[in-house]
Amino acid sequence: MRQSLRPLLRRATVGALVLVSVWAPGGALAAAPPSPEAERLPFTERYRALQHGGIVRAANAAISCRVTAAQPSCPAVREGGTAANGDLDMFYVDVDTDPNTYNSSRAEVRLPEGARATYARLYWGGNLRVGEQKPPKDNGRVLIAEPGGQYKEVLADTLVGHRVDRGADAYQASADVTKLVRESGSGLYTVAQLNVAMGKSKAGAWGGWTLVVAYEKAAEPLRHVALWDGFDTLTSGQDLAPSGLRFPAGASGRVGLVAYDGDRGRTGDSLTLSADCRAPVVLADSANPGTDVLNSTISEPGERPATRVPSYANTLGYDSDVFDLGTALRRGGDQLAFRLVSQRDAAWAGALFVAVDARS
Repeated sequence: MRQSLRPLLRRATVGALVLVSVWAPGGALAAAPPSPEAERLPFTERYRALQHGGIVRAANAAISCRVTAAQPSCPAVREGGTAANGDLDMFYVDVDTDPNTYNSSRAEVRLPEGARATYARLYWGGNLRVGEQKPPKDNGRVLIAEPGGQYKEVLADTLVGHRVDRGADAYQASADVTKLVRESGSGLYTVAQLNVAMGKSKAGAWGGWTLVVAYEKAAEPLRHVALWDGFDTLTSGQDLAPSGLRFPAGASGRVGLVAYDGDRGRTGDSLTLSADCRAPVVLADSANPGTDVLNSTISEPGERPATRVPSYANTLGYDSDVFDLGTALRRGGDQLAFRLVSQRDAAWAGALFVAVDARS
């Protein structure tokens, strides 16, 4: 069982990996220092474009409940049963056949045919303190494999959010992976070696990753495409009111959210949208009740969701959801105001992205 990427990268089997990193003289892999960290990262705009196209995303969990005789409810929970991660003994998800990885999961980037990726960012995060305590030195690094490809090391290219609070040791990191996604296109991406702790505790084990991809395609409508990220608890809510997103009456759009440590069945979580200072509209769908939006789901509109391996319905503390903005935009305007609220003691927001029709 691997506890750190450093031993992994020193093994002789490292020849099987294709590494994107810094090489020292003589061909040895230079040891990268831990990424700089901060307890709180305010939400800021990461990317914005006005283009014919939109946003897609791939996401999956890195940890789930352990299937044992002492925990017979686990299969039903994975299939969508109501349960909290803090009530279960949790263990790593590991779908690859590589003996050097202790966790791995896959998810599909589904770009429209003929589309070109203009920006792609990988987010990953987890809880380091559960039945075991994982060191934070590897928070800023994961492995990623493109469809049909080999693992490549990805290092965080910005501050890592890392906060110890209310029994959890929580973090989120991210990196620009535009070149990889632009060259590789659609298909199943695998992310491995996400720093996350297993076991059981009141705070619960949780962790996962999301790959957000903005794309352009001439045949699609002109849209505002934007991405914001940060890392902060939701005890006082999270507000995001981007300006300059002019949209016509009857516009269509979608918004995506990445958040951590939500529990299915515990109400008090909501995501609302106010367009041009009008009354807030609660964003909800069949997978995400309006009062329990942080309910451990990876969901998106449409009859055929993107493929995930594994495809657990209850992701036990990890949320990566995409919502249709529906009638919230029907009157047009110049500003969108999102508000995410959680009454949980320790829940974190990580990223929010939007694609909405632009006023021509």
